[in-house]
Amino acid sequence: MDYVSALVPPVVMAVFFIGVIRVIVKTQGGANKAKEDAVVDAALARAESTRQASASPDA
Repeated sequence: MDYVSALVPPVVMAVFFIGVIRVIVKTQGGANKAKEDAVVDAALARAESTRQASASPDA
């Protein structure tokens, strides 16, 4: 029975890992993709403007 107790943790972790990957793949795209992309674009634009504003006085 030692082999069963040795195999259970990796099997359980593999099942959860496969489940996480399936959720990630299924949630890509869809109705919220445009909204998520807009949020990321806004965050990148804000970070870029902050970086440029902090670089301007030094120039």
